[in-house]
Amino acid sequence: MIQRGTRPSVGTVNLNLRRMVIAAVACALPFVASGLAGQEPTLSAYRDPSELVRKAVQNEIKAGNDGSPHFLFRGTKTTPKGSTTKIYVETIDATAGLIVAYDGKPLTAEQQRDEWTRVERFVSDPEELRKKRQQERDNADRTMRITRALPDAFIYEYAGEEPGTSEVGRPGDTLVKLTFRPDPRYEPPSRVEEILTGMQGYVLVDPARIRIASIDGTLVKEVGFGWGILGHLDRGGRFIVHQKEVGDNVWELSSMSLSFTGKILLFKNLNIKSTEVFSGFKPVPKDLTFAQAIALLKKEEPVVPVR
Repeated sequence: MIQRGTRPSVGTVNLNLRRMVIAAVACALPFVASGLAGQEPTLSAYRDPSELVRKAVQNEIKAGNDGSPHFLFRGTKTTPKGSTTKIYVETIDATAGLIVAYDGKPLTAEQQRDEWTRVERFVSDPEELRKKRQQERDNADRTMRITRALPDAFIYEYAGEEPGTSEVGRPGDTLVKLTFRPDPRYEPPSRVEEILTGMQGYVLVDPARIRIASIDGTLVKEVGFGWGILGHLDRGGRFIVHQKEVGDNVWELSSMSLSFTGKILLFKNLNIKSTEVFSGFKPVPKDLTFAQAIALLKKEEPVVPVR
């Protein structure tokens, strides 16, 4: 996606969930920077890659504080057990998500009833919606802390250029490739940021708009994490995140791949392996409520192709 600062609107906090990448269990980092459209890449940006990253993070935080459009979109998540396709709608309350297919096949009548019961409970039970909203806030806060640490946690070096594509950045635009590795001087302020001490890889940055189009990170050592639980992630874990422009200088997460193993509470095995692709972004009113999103999903479900 890169995430945003603390924001007064609950709905805008929900936007962060899809656009975040790097945290292992939360599995996301924000990549939605405010653009500096029209600016040309500068030699100073290439010569000081750390400053380029710092400016990108600052723009992302600014974009979060300024607010972002809300969307209806589709996501297909694939794991070793199969694939699940959902329609999502961002609202001022929380993000509504409805499963419409398993392994590319529409739900049976019984599965549809069960899914609507699951989704509608957030409308009928305010406490359930409150819990969902709080969970999204907590995830957003954790990933925000990681985002702010990015400029200081790594050493960045210029490694060439790559062209943007339909799924990464903007087609044909020049993207700067920066490698990163842990900065030995960095001291994580908490266990949340500790994952950064064992990660290296590369980022692709649009230097004209100061947006991060891609991050590819690999754990080069075992690292601990702390999201309300204790555990560790094994060496070799990897994530790949792509972001693209969806129109009017608005960028959205286009895909995210995660592959991690480890342990939770020191004895329960952790195994995360998934790829999720997002598409079909349609703007919706920013004041849309969760109940209104349910009504919108009922209209949208029959016309969304499952493949």
